[in-house]
Amino acid sequence: MGDLVIRAEGLSKRYRIGAHPRAYRTLRESVVEAVGAPLRWAGAAMRGQLRGAAGENEIWALRDVWFEVHQGEVLGLIGRNGAGKSTLLKILSKITEPSAGRVRVAGRVGSLLEVGTGFHPELTGRENIFLNGAILGMRREEILKRFNAIVDFSEVERFIDTPVKHYSSGMYLRLAFAVAAHLDPEILLVDEVLAVGDIHFQQKCLGKMETVGREGRTVLFVSHNMPAILRLCERAILLDEGHIVADGPAQPIVARYLNLDESVQETTAEVEWPHPADAPGEEGVRLKALRLRSASGVPQAEFDVREPIEVEIQFWVLAEVPNVVPMFRVYNEHGVCVFAAAPTHDGLFAGRSRAAGTYTARCRIPGDFMAEGTYALEIAVRTLFPRRFFVPRVKLLNFRVHDRGMGDSVKGEYRGVWPGTVAPVFDWRSDFSPRVESAG
Repeated sequence: MGDLVIRAEGLSKRYRIGAHPRAYRTLRESVVEAVGAPLRWAGAAMRGQLRGAAGENEIWALRDVWFEVHQGEVLGLIGRNGAGKSTLLKILSKITEPSAGRVRVAGRVGSLLEVGTGFHPELTGRENIFLNGAILGMRREEILKRFNAIVDFSEVERFIDTPVKHYSSGMYLRLAFAVAAHLDPEILLVDEVLAVGDIHFQQKCLGKMETVGREGRTVLFVSHNMPAILRLCERAILLDEGHIVADGPAQPIVARYLNLDESVQETTAEVEWPHPADAPGEEGVRLKALRLRSASGVPQAEFDVREPIEVEIQFWVLAEVPNVVPMFRVYNEHGVCVFAAAPTHDGLFAGRSRAAGTYTARCRIPGDFMAEGTYALEIAVRTLFPRRFFVPRVKLLNFRVHDRGMGDSVKGEYRGVWPGTVAPVFDWRSDFSPRVESAG
């Protein structure tokens, strides 16, 4: 397999729905079952069930799944509940067998699929560490070498000689993850189980998985925490109803999963209302127009990362109102608010009330600030204090920022995905000396 550590070929898994047959049957029941089996087989073939159509009493958790994972990859598995993520990890862990297809795994696998996976409740924490190490094929000397690191990471040193059946779910989780991560499996499988821990432990686990990935080991990570997926994984697989529907760089795959890319793919440079009666707003304030412009003043919705973006907001005040200000928020394709802006230091909007008339506010987002991606612009007209909305927050414009790869953005000559919600170009200063000087 070369540097391939996992290869799934046509992987499928079928489960039956309903009551399981009894473990023991009478001779008569066994004979009837044997005689009726060919007839049921023929009937299923006629209904198309043997060609892949699920019957009334069965469900396909996985259907014809093909993928490969190379050594050192950190792969995120995402999808809705019931998409087949946990089933896939159970097959890779050899907890269950596929109904069709096959999977090849090259290397020692460590799994954390649920709290206390592989633990015996009657054994102490210390004994379970050695038990898990033995299951992974490790020698006692190897386990002893890592024992202190496992206990320190788990933070259960005081209870290490207590049977784990007395542990809380949090203690179970801490020790189980510490064992899975420190006993040097070549492949680490981690399910959504990390959601059980507190925020301190979650951050600790994510940091450990980053370290595991940097050490060249392979990690398959299932989570509904998209920031964690984006932090850990460069590649992601999106599962839906047992099928792989997308496989590629994590950022666009996560966007597709959140369905945000579909809602903001159509970019819009401007929107305008000819009459106040048709425009958004209330109590004498109506939105007149909203535009995105280039540096030359031309409306556009596609920008290079180096270009400034001008946001123009126009609104009507039909009768005198309190001190309202226009403001906007920019959301990225993952639903994260990148920043918010309002003319709080502008002289026009510093007064205590707004006389009737038309107001126009312009804000320039500088070039070399926005990261590549698709964004939604949310607009509101409101008082800052007390909090009162005259034009409620509404997403009206979508725009896209891209890097043409000219070498003068923050990425330079790099062609990969640059992390972060913004991508500013900072002022760097460097020095060089031909002498090799010691720290002293």
